[in-house]
This record gives sequence, structure tokens and C-alpha cells, in this order.
Amino acid sequence: MGQHVLITGGGGGIGRGLAEAFAGRGDRVAICDTDPQAVALVADAIPGAIAVEADVTDEAAMDAFLGRVEAEWGQIDVVCANAGTGGPAGRIESLDYGDWQACVAANLHGAFLTCRWAARMMRAQGHGLIIVTSSTAGQFGYPMRSPYASAKWGVIGLTKTLAMELGPAGVRVNAICPGAVEGPRMDRVVAMEAAASGKSEDEVRAQYVRSVSMRSWVKVDDISEVVLFLASPAAARISGQILAIDGHTETLVP
Repeated sequence: MGQHVLITGGGGGIGRGLAEAFAGRGDRVAICDTDPQAVALVADAIPGAIAVEADVTDEAAMDAFLGRVEAEWGQIDVVCANAGTGGPAGRIESLDYGDWQACVAANLHGAFLTCRWAARMMRAQGHGLIIVTSSTAGQFGYPMRSPYASAKWGVIGLTKTLAMELGPAGVRVNAICPGAVEGPRMDRVVAMEAAASGKSEDEVRAQYVRSVSMRSWVKVDDISEVVLFLASPAAARISGQILAIDGHTETLVP
């Protein structure tokens, strides 16, 4: 029988790719996203999916979304705490505190709210898998992107800690660290970093490619394939791991 899979930030990019990949193999899918149009598109594309507009930093909205999933399904097998935002770009002395807080909230606080619910459900069941989306920025220093890097490092700490807390209950917890993933979100990041650094967008793109051993960008399907593996019996003893899906990042340079 198919698994029951919940994905935050499931309306686009990596999250949408995960939703389609799980649904494509017969799993039941629930997603939330802040973009109502994206939520509607997922609902149309994946019959039977639970698709809800919700902000992962809004505890009341998340309680409503997670409560609906719990009421309708009564169980959960895989939770992908995937929602996040790129945050601002610039040297730290130029950054606004509100922008810093918003970035950390979306990437780290949202993961907390999602994982807190997943931990309760899965501990009671005695099984389950939590996958948290970090980034190669959670493994390196990332000049001009300190809020994002700090939040993604925090996500790694959360992953390692939850793997320890939940392992005795039969629950696995892992983090994935995508590199530069092709798509509209990375297009926005490139434009933002170009504006902050004074470089052209072509220069920023070339810089990303040069910093990776395989000299390539990552595709959403690359991420989905790894996550499907982690959710399979073949990965039954993989927990507490930080898996980079990036072609091997050598450095994140300014």
C-alpha cells in the first residue's frame, strides 16, 4: 500500500517535485504552501491530494493544516520539512533585522513546527521518516547570505538532535542539502546576489558552476530520486545523515 506523505512548501520547486514523485508511485500526498495559485495547481494535478494554503511560520495555520491531515489520515509515514526562503543578500552590516528574522523563521522555525507534529505522530506509531531540507549553505560559510546560511546550519542541528531523540522509537530523521537547483527560485537568488555584489547575473551563474566539482547545476528530479530512496526499505538504517545533492560543492565564494 502507498505511504502517507506530507510536504511543506509543496507548491513549487523542490516541494512540487517531491509531491509529484511520491504521488507518481501511488502515495497519498498532503502539501501546504503560501502561494494560493500554486496550491490550486497541485490540487488539480494530484487527485486526492490535501493541498492547503498555509505559512509554516504561522503556528495557528500550521495547526489547522496538520490537524486536518491527522484527522483525515490518522497516520503519517513521511514528512518533508521542505519550506524555506532565500532571505536577503548583502554584507551583514547592510542587512535589516526584520529580513533576518523572516529568513530564519521560514527556514528554521517552520521546520520546528512541522517536526514537532511529526515527532508526536511518529513516536506514537513507532515508525516514520522525517526529511528536512537544508542546503549546501548549511555546510559552508556563504558570503553575502548570512541569514540563509545560519538558518540552514540550524536545520542540520535540528536533524541530528531529532535523529537521537526519535531513533529509539523507530523513527528516522535525515537532512538533504541541495546545491544550486535549476528553476525560478534560483533565478531570483542569482538576480539578488548580482545586485548585492555588483556582478552580472551571468557572472554569478558561472561562479556557481565553477564552485562545483561536476561543473553543473542540480535538477529537481535529482532531489526527488534521493528522497524516494530515503523513503524506501533500502534506506531502513539510514538516519541522522546529511546528504548533499550538489555535484560536490568545493566552496561557496563571494
